[in-house]
Amino acid sequence: MYPKKDKLSSRFKLFHELMPTKVQNILLISTSYEAWIMEEDSRISEQIVTEYRGLNLSRPPRLTWVSSLDEALTHFADLPFDMVITFSRSVDDKALTLGQEIKKAKPGIPVVLLTHQEMLPENSPAWYDQEKCIDMVVYWSGQAEILLAIVKSVEDRFNAIPDTRTAGVRVILFVEDSPYYLSLLLPILYKELVIETQAVIEDGLNEEHRLLSMRARPKILIAHSYEQAMALYEQFKPYVLGVISDMRFYRNHVLDGIAGLQLLSHIKRDRFDIPLLLTSSESHNAGLAERIPACFVDKNAPSLHEAIKAFLVEHLGFGNFIFRMPDGTAYDQASNLYALEKKLESIPAESFLFHCRHNDFSRWFYTLAEVELASQVRPLRDQTFDNVENHRRHLMKIIKEKRIARQRGVIVNFDRDRFDPDTNFAKTGNGSLGGKARGLAFFSAMLHRNRERLEAFHQFDIVVPQTLVVTTDAFDEFIDINRLHDLTREDLSDEEVLSRMRNTVFPVRLSQQLSEYLRAADYPLAVRSSSILEDAQFKSYAGLYHTCMLANDHQDFTFRRSQLENAIRRVYASTYFLAPKAFSRRVGNQVEQEKMAVILQQVVGSRYGTSYYPAISGVAQSLNYYPFSRMKPEDGIVSIALGLGKAVMEGEKILRFSPRFPEILPQRSTIADILTNAQQHFYALPLGRNTVSPEASDANTLDRRAITEATDEFPVRYLSSTYEPAEERIRDQFSPQGIPVLTFAAILKYKAFPLPQAILTLLEMGREGMGCPVEIEFAVDFNRAEATGRARLAVLQIRPMSAREEMLEVDVTREDSARAFCICHQALGNTDNRTMADLVYVRPETFDPSKTNLIARELGKINGALVKAGRKYVLIGPGRWGSADHWLGIPVTWSDIGGVGAIVETVHPAINADPSQGSHFFHNITSLGINYLNVGIHPEDLIDWRYLAGLTVVEETEHVVHVRTSKPFALRVDGRRRVGVLLRGSN
Repeated sequence: MYPKKDKLSSRFKLFHELMPTKVQNILLISTSYEAWIMEEDSRISEQIVTEYRGLNLSRPPRLTWVSSLDEALTHFADLPFDMVITFSRSVDDKALTLGQEIKKAKPGIPVVLLTHQEMLPENSPAWYDQEKCIDMVVYWSGQAEILLAIVKSVEDRFNAIPDTRTAGVRVILFVEDSPYYLSLLLPILYKELVIETQAVIEDGLNEEHRLLSMRARPKILIAHSYEQAMALYEQFKPYVLGVISDMRFYRNHVLDGIAGLQLLSHIKRDRFDIPLLLTSSESHNAGLAERIPACFVDKNAPSLHEAIKAFLVEHLGFGNFIFRMPDGTAYDQASNLYALEKKLESIPAESFLFHCRHNDFSRWFYTLAEVELASQVRPLRDQTFDNVENHRRHLMKIIKEKRIARQRGVIVNFDRDRFDPDTNFAKTGNGSLGGKARGLAFFSAMLHRNRERLEAFHQFDIVVPQTLVVTTDAFDEFIDINRLHDLTREDLSDEEVLSRMRNTVFPVRLSQQLSEYLRAADYPLAVRSSSILEDAQFKSYAGLYHTCMLANDHQDFTFRRSQLENAIRRVYASTYFLAPKAFSRRVGNQVEQEKMAVILQQVVGSRYGTSYYPAISGVAQSLNYYPFSRMKPEDGIVSIALGLGKAVMEGEKILRFSPRFPEILPQRSTIADILTNAQQHFYALPLGRNTVSPEASDANTLDRRAITEATDEFPVRYLSSTYEPAEERIRDQFSPQGIPVLTFAAILKYKAFPLPQAILTLLEMGREGMGCPVEIEFAVDFNRAEATGRARLAVLQIRPMSAREEMLEVDVTREDSARAFCICHQALGNTDNRTMADLVYVRPETFDPSKTNLIARELGKINGALVKAGRKYVLIGPGRWGSADHWLGIPVTWSDIGGVGAIVETVHPAINADPSQGSHFFHNITSLGINYLNVGIHPEDLIDWRYLAGLTVVEETEHVVHVRTSKPFALRVDGRRRVGVLLRGSN
């Protein structure tokens, strides 16, 4: 009776299959006078276009006029006409013959006769012989809406069978034989049907899906006799939503004054729950309608239009759902699925049962084009459940599941009046989503399409967190109304840019939308950048823009809104910060090109005391630039940390492993290694700080906490091992008596949750979808795992990695190695560059990790001079470049090294850090194709400090030296063997 559930699961893909046949070309046969009247006096073509646009319908049909049957037959060979409309002043044999000749020439084509005759001849029921003559006779009063209704009725007849079979689309049976009342009632029915359907289609969808959903509106099938009506009813019985019938029409070729009464009585006996409407020009028939029982409308009543609309809304279920008590008294109403679910919690049990027993819920779902949901609900009876509350809870559960499922993989248009808090991915505005949000929206759709593939990881709910994107048109308007265009031209400091932003105002519409969103979003928020250039494959701006974390829990709503607006201001301001500007100059982009969207994203995690954080944050990459043991580059690499992802993104102490070989951890080979390399601190979002300034920044929104201070919190206990100094051993289980050491043993060794395998699958999906290696940011929350057995694995971001193909073969020979002052066996890139003569290096003999911030400033000064001179250079220094933890490396930003041509990362006894992999800084290096040499890991690596010390000094500071060779040196990197060398003065 109903379509199979697997067909219905891909709802919008299914809607593409609906309405396969459209009326696109209409042949109009009339005298030239009638055609002139239609076009010049009635301006019928213009009215049709206006009517279609006014109702947001698809493309209007094209009208072709001919004046005779012979001319019509000639045109049949030229255009694929879908229907024919003929004119006749009266309904006579000549009109009948014309219809027969058209059907003979083109069998099956619908023929509609427009006439000035209001009633059919009573002795001529043969008008409705669809095989031989005229399909429908309609009184013509010169109104375009009549033609629109005729076209839609023909399309409904064409598509009724495929659409009911494909998607269970409903039908309304309309029985009428009078040309006058057809012309009066049919336009009313279609106009109200379209308007009411558009009104109730779920507001959370985007425009494309609204238009697709319109294809699933109920069809109107017209019958002109009792036999036609019964045939249509039997054919479409499972799909009949309602019946509207005249009282007097033909039965057994005889005009029967009670044919409508008999038809509706039969249907009522057969299907008690189908709403029925009896129409008649004789008001005394209202009593007969009441006996059926059926609704009644007097065709001559001045309120006919309103009566038809009332039937559609109150009985067929269009418009809002009206909760009624058994006596018919209205109790409450709901405008969409979310509102219905919430109202179901509190409506009286007798109202709930009243609607269940009359199939009112399923009928309303059909009008929403929610065919699958209606098909699930319709068979439910109160006898199926132990009590009414179980029945109520079950209905609420399946509505919620449907609401959430229908939005997965869809970018929903935000509507501040009807926002559904369970919406997964929404946008406000019509501009670009920006690079970061584009990737996230794409992967959200991929997760939906790959549901079966992810079912293997039943221990996880794999999701994209709830997200709202403020698109780039809001940024443009913000810049316009605050007159900030000069920021693109001025090289202001970051602090000066922020100062310009402080007193700015937001567009009124955006401010209203943010307020409504914030009323629904009562959870911690990440306010992230999503510029149009961000996360591009070969010019990624990853990590250069601002992100704010907001607890969003202040008791004063005005404070919360102010804090959110300030966070957005900071993201907007970061468009004009020095580091992004320097990067733009490096890649040849104009700052004016940049536009900023903003992502408002639910922070994944749980509350632990006064802190909020995920158990694990991480970055996974399809390519491992430093494979060892059995690993291959394409096996990928994952970097994880406890708490928020700041520790990973900024290069602090974290844990790296291959998702294919998670057991291979060389940095954990000895107890000393484990203790030295283990994460000591983590980032969390503090809660309940109602005295914090609304000025948002990491300094006042994130806490850096010690692992040892959080031993009573679940993530630390679950992911830590215990060091016992007396025994010089580490036990894999947590014990409050020892020292906690963050090893992630529960995940990587004991595989309590298959995180490595799930990440590997997500990387494969991303690579397949984007057609290149990818980088994924993710977070894991175990808070619900104890109760449900399922942890939450959330994808926060996905971007292409820069996997540049080797464009030329570079062979590093033994002769090269003999001439080299630097040799590296962990090199990234592929080049034979003989254009540079400048080297900037950090003095190894005076290097002090406590002075790395000062070293970064010294480098910035030298870089500025080299950029101004247009000279690329090789940068050489110890530790992890770009690390936020100055004990692990030098915390440079792009504005400090924007002119660099290659980077050499060296080892130093004062620093113990893994190579730079997984940070935003490293991603940008590789995306630009900057060659990167990691020297000191391989036993044959070399750097000749004496040679560097003997070169001509251009500039030197306390910690940094800029030297220049007399001739350009050669930088040669063999990307296949990952060997790189710097050669002394080249020709």
